[in-house]
Amino acid sequence: MADPTLVAKKTEEATVGGGCFWCTEAVFSEVRGVVKVIPGYAGGTVADPTYEDVCGGGTGHAEVVQMTFDPTVLPYRDVLEIFFATHDPTTMNRQGGDTGTQYRSIVLYNSPAQRADAEAAVRERNAEEKLGRRVVTQVVPLEKFYPAEEYHWNYFRKNPDRGYCQMVISPKMKKFRKSYSDRLATPT
Repeated sequence: MADPTLVAKKTEEATVGGGCFWCTEAVFSEVRGVVKVIPGYAGGTVADPTYEDVCGGGTGHAEVVQMTFDPTVLPYRDVLEIFFATHDPTTMNRQGGDTGTQYRSIVLYNSPAQRADAEAAVRERNAEEKLGRRVVTQVVPLEKFYPAEEYHWNYFRKNPDRGYCQMVISPKMKKFRKSYSDRLATPT
């Protein structure tokens, strides 16, 4: 019989976009159960887009992150809960000062189960009276994920003193860490 400690854990992938991928990557890189987070592009029609292509708005792609996670530690529904709590899912093609279709709120599902969970999460948030506005998050199948250029990877960790990081990401991370302190990965 095989040693169960030597058996690789089964992981899943989730792909979400909540505005600037630097923010979304920063959040999920600190969540317990997330093994890897890669910023990139998805949801559009142009193959192999660049950052400049996507920022131009003509590719149809959104800035997203694709994360690999351990569902025994972080169920997909919890991924969605954190996703919806850390951006404004009620603004069309906008997050804060970032505007354009590349900043839309989007969940790209990998399976019928992920689709059902994402659609249920949108319905639940629309039923909550506290939001005041309808959730506009797209729920669509993941066709293809394109990793972003490497200089975008771990952007907040590598560039904490940059203006965008100080003005946008740092306050978001402070709020996230306070609200989800019980879900943070142990620093290594």
